[in-house]
Amino acid sequence: MSKYKCVIFDCDGVLVDSEPIGNQILVDMANELGADIDLEYAYKHFKGGKMQSCVDKIATLINQPIPKNFTSDYRQKSFEAFKLDIKPVEGVTELLESLQVPYGVASSGPENKIRLNLELTGLLPFFETKIFSCYSIQKWKPSPAVFLWAAETLGYRPEDCVVIEDSLTGVRAAKNGGFDVIGYSAHDYNNELKSEATYTFESMEAIGEMLVFS
Repeated sequence: MSKYKCVIFDCDGVLVDSEPIGNQILVDMANELGADIDLEYAYKHFKGGKMQSCVDKIATLINQPIPKNFTSDYRQKSFEAFKLDIKPVEGVTELLESLQVPYGVASSGPENKIRLNLELTGLLPFFETKIFSCYSIQKWKPSPAVFLWAAETLGYRPEDCVVIEDSLTGVRAAKNGGFDVIGYSAHDYNNELKSEATYTFESMEAIGEMLVFS
């Protein structure tokens, strides 16, 4: 049995393999405006962040205002791409089936995006009533607000919970709230998580072994 009484998952890159899809579309749209960036840049500067912060970075790169419909166009294009290509993160379904403690998902994305991607990957039944979006409270990571909201709603203190994150911004948000945090490092290309997360694991199987048996 895990020493933790509750698990809070990030969504993108932890439950659903959406990061390559969403970031590539953001890169393509930014480059159409003259940004000249690649996917590695997106992972480093956009991953885990607020959409407006990403837009602001792109505006700085191109040294001009972003078109007003940029975000809505991005949502439309990314949602279409998710419907075609998104998959659950390898091993996460088995992890969810094995957990013997309550859990929820806390994400920087809007709730309709979270629900869409969980539904497309078959994970929505696990989280139907346990979805917490930064958009609902208008506070984004690295603020810990969404994790604190999730923990309180689920009935636990931060010290009773562990957060699973794949971005440095998310790891810092969890730490800022007093949570232990597992860094899911399968795609930690810049090796950023190990120095800041409480633990790091490269597979959901390893995370499951820790949570179920520790």
